[in-house]
Amino acid sequence: MTQLKNDTFLRALMRQPTDYTPVWMMRQAGRYLPEYRESRKNAGSFMQLCTSPDFATEVTLQPLDRYPLIDAAILFSDILTVPDAMGLGLYFAEGEGPKFKRTLCEEDVIRNLAVPDMTSLQYVFDAVSQIRRALNGRVPLIGFSGSPWTLATYMVEGKGGTDFLTVKRMAYARPDLLHRILDITATTVTAYLNAQIAAGAQAVMIFDSWGGALAHNAYREFSLQYMEKILAGLKRENEGRIVPRIVFTKGGGLWLEAQAEIGADALGLDWTVDIGEARKRVGDKVALQGNLDPAILLSTPEAIEKEVATILASYGKGNGHVFNLGHGITQWTHPDNAAAMLEAVRKHSVQYHR
Repeated sequence: MTQLKNDTFLRALMRQPTDYTPVWMMRQAGRYLPEYRESRKNAGSFMQLCTSPDFATEVTLQPLDRYPLIDAAILFSDILTVPDAMGLGLYFAEGEGPKFKRTLCEEDVIRNLAVPDMTSLQYVFDAVSQIRRALNGRVPLIGFSGSPWTLATYMVEGKGGTDFLTVKRMAYARPDLLHRILDITATTVTAYLNAQIAAGAQAVMIFDSWGGALAHNAYREFSLQYMEKILAGLKRENEGRIVPRIVFTKGGGLWLEAQAEIGADALGLDWTVDIGEARKRVGDKVALQGNLDPAILLSTPEAIEKEVATILASYGKGNGHVFNLGHGITQWTHPDNAAAMLEAVRKHSVQYHR
């Protein structure tokens, strides 16, 4: 593979010195970009966009071509490719989001759940390799997966946007069944991320999008321990350098100290946490990624710059900060406001790295 021209993001994740604070945006290839909407129309469906390495490469590169200040690419895919490979039949209903044809509610179905053959996800690994070639060393490529708990919420509920009552009922009434789902899913995610690393992913991220929906002790039992299991099984090095691992629990600010102990190199933060306080809490155990409220990008360049400067000042001098949003960029964001954020990060962050 071509040598990296910009490894600032990878060095920040390992808390090594950088000249500025690197930045990327969760969901940076998405509906807020007119070029993405055109690609989506040409693909014919979201699933075709995800399962075609050519389309995945095209849309992964779009934000990088528009915004030269972005320091990392992230594979264009969906967290629900994993349960789809596990036989649940993913589909996207127009205007309703992702749904599954089959759910994990019956005990015999759960007992028969198995780790899928990774060849069923070969289109993802082919996309990783193709994106790496297309990047030609411009910036690092991030691979990712959903956390076992987050994937389980979809697999049990059958869709997103729920109140999690079905999966929580299982957690409290039949924890043995939920642990069976989580254990198989953790093994699957480990193999999935290792295959992404082998294909060329230079960092990996676990999205625990719904971990914050759990009660205090339930988070440790049903989410955190399974992310720890995945991290313990991931390939640590590839292409002669360490592959950093990021864990992000949306709504997980209560558990930062525990998250810092599971083997991640960096923790993602949503916008509910002050990043300076978070830094004090985790010390030098992990880098931090975050944590601008995506809604700020719906305001003005002046307001965006002010908030960016506030977050950078809160983190303060030193290494180990990757600037990002506290969750995915919204589809209603004007592309110029994303540019204003990126420019503000570069403008204001240099002073903290001298």
